[in-house]
Amino acid sequence: MENDSRTRRQFLAAAGTTGGALALGAATAGTASAAPKAARTVAVLGGGVSGLSAAQELAERGYAVTVYERNRTLGGKARSMDVPGTGSGGRRALPGEHGFRFFPGFYRNLPDTLRRIPFPGNAGGCRDNLVAATEELLARDGGTPDLRVPFRTLTAPPSPGSLTPDALLQTLIGFLDTALGLPATETAYFANRVLVHLTSCDLRRERQWERVPWWDFVKAEKMSHDYQRLLAVGITRNIVATKAEEASTRTVARILQAFVYNVLARGHDGEPDRVLNAPTSEAWIDPWEAHLRSLGVRFELGAEVTEVTYEGGRITGARLKDPDTGATRTATADHYLSAMPVEHARTTWGASLRAADPQLARCDKLRTDWMVGVQFYLRTPTPILNGHVDCVDSPWSITAVGQAQFWKGRDFPTDYGDGQVADCLSTIVSEWDKPGILYGKTAKQCTREEVVREIWAQLKDSLHDTGRTVLRDADVRAWFMDPAVEGLGGPSPTNREQLLIHPAGTWYNRPTAATAVPNLFLAGDYVTTDIDLATMEGANESARRAVNALLDAEGSSAPRCAIWTLYQPPELEPLRRVDETRYRLGLPNTFDLG
Repeated sequence: MENDSRTRRQFLAAAGTTGGALALGAATAGTASAAPKAARTVAVLGGGVSGLSAAQELAERGYAVTVYERNRTLGGKARSMDVPGTGSGGRRALPGEHGFRFFPGFYRNLPDTLRRIPFPGNAGGCRDNLVAATEELLARDGGTPDLRVPFRTLTAPPSPGSLTPDALLQTLIGFLDTALGLPATETAYFANRVLVHLTSCDLRRERQWERVPWWDFVKAEKMSHDYQRLLAVGITRNIVATKAEEASTRTVARILQAFVYNVLARGHDGEPDRVLNAPTSEAWIDPWEAHLRSLGVRFELGAEVTEVTYEGGRITGARLKDPDTGATRTATADHYLSAMPVEHARTTWGASLRAADPQLARCDKLRTDWMVGVQFYLRTPTPILNGHVDCVDSPWSITAVGQAQFWKGRDFPTDYGDGQVADCLSTIVSEWDKPGILYGKTAKQCTREEVVREIWAQLKDSLHDTGRTVLRDADVRAWFMDPAVEGLGGPSPTNREQLLIHPAGTWYNRPTAATAVPNLFLAGDYVTTDIDLATMEGANESARRAVNALLDAEGSSAPRCAIWTLYQPPELEPLRRVDETRYRLGLPNTFDLG
């Protein structure tokens, strides 16, 4: 971990470790007595993962916190949503969502927060609601054999001192050769590229690899179709939600590195693929809200922030609008912590505020994209496998997971819907701008119903196993798509819940949690974090950095939030130091064969 005052996705299965460092100071709650002044007030603008994470850290340190959230429910993209009109006979409504939740074992900051949210019967709080998925399916089209890959940490992790470059290279080659079956030369080349990143110093990663697209770094244009689909397009579109030809090598390789060390059981929090054992709001968001209320946090829902007002060198208020009635008002506090997604946050910063801190204006260069899914509610249990499915060749880059198999404490037909639903197959579409297979239209050009039929067709195409159809049309009882997506099939479709993407050079435009304005702080997955990738972990880490920056601004004696950084094996530190010297001399990485 580090204590800095300013400061998806699975793919590579087998050959990794993650970790962090160790905390400076107390990692968990301070008490009210540690607060710098009695009842100092903080307005947290946004009730998603970053906003709720910040609210918890602040409330535990004695601050009076009010969270302002546009929606009528908390949790942002992470929350569950009732499918309207689907509950009957005393059952809950079917649980809908923006997309399925996924908690890799290299997440460290978010699990720490989960442990501190009480949950009945769980000694480890909501963290105990995480369960492991044990395998992944790379589903192929066109007669190409599917790849079913075990995805677990090694039962016998490498001993201290054993992660040498040669050992890492042989491990990577062994996995790739066994799991993917690519030509030997391509397997060896890709493993070498991963090793180049693992042994690169931070300076090279930030100044060189951040400027290089992943497609170029792995020389995808010179390789086979399968290499391109599995190791270039598959990783970037399904994990980072951006195009391989654009995606930052620093970001993509950083997440690959995290999975590698996670599988090797270095510094990890758990298995590399984990999901919740119930719908997200039941297992996490609702208990979180209850816990925050017990800490004194106030919530104002239906409060959309339209402007953060700036005068005399400080933030003077947050202008709010009720999205239903249009009524407006202004909220005031001692401090303001903006925790909205970047595409919404930057619209609230006026010209004078932007002039006060140029990093705010640079946020206009950050890009977002659509990454949202559809839940299919099925009449019969259809787990497919105990983990996630990556439809590698699907034009819309579809990923999926059968959820009911992980909800051991739920009887789906008894607890949800009308008694005729036994499973939920949750999907995510990462590519909304390429033609599909049914209508020849992009997802954005399709109506909602066409999107649903197209996703189902692409799933069936990918999950057709040796002549046996895995999915049956008659099994679909209902479906759900996040209502944040509007206008599909029309001239201007919109999505209020987009995802930050990471083209090369994105890092240079990401702001720090502290701003030049002494009472304004930023949190959200677009803020500079160690994990870099736009994830729930990044949102949580950014909130910790924002709270630490606020405590520093006040000169508070309260304990700082602990921050875990991605694991770096000590065995490679000498090589990373050598690489920094080589970089400063204008030389390539020792293992870089070009």
